[in-house]
Amino acid sequence: MTGTLIAGIGLRPGTSTQDIRACLDDALAQAGLAEAPTRIATLASRFDEPGLAELATALNVALVAIPDEALAGFEAACATRSTRIAGLYGVGSVAEAAALAAAGPGAVLVQPRIATARVTCALARGAETGESSS
Repeated sequence: MTGTLIAGIGLRPGTSTQDIRACLDDALAQAGLAEAPTRIATLASRFDEPGLAELATALNVALVAIPDEALAGFEAACATRSTRIAGLYGVGSVAEAAALAAAGPGAVLVQPRIATARVTCALARGAETGESSS
């Protein structure tokens, strides 16, 4: 294996667990991955969303909150751009930036964001050598 798989999730308030799971499953399928992520990362302002918390519990993975202001540091690494999101958070993709931030230094984007009406999901892989037990 080549490092920890992290799912970055962007979502609208009130999004159901089923909608989030469907988007995650689509991202994994598009990336050709059968493994589940070891963590799910999202905006700190979305950390308490019930659907997201339920999914993390169901998958038995940690839910990581990324401070909104920390996302901007990952703008250059984002593969996709939403002008609406860029205006709100200073980054083209919340899902991509959150995944990269949670995966740590040396992380690479393995699946650019995919979007549904209420959810975005991207996948990043952490560098194997720099990992520690958070």
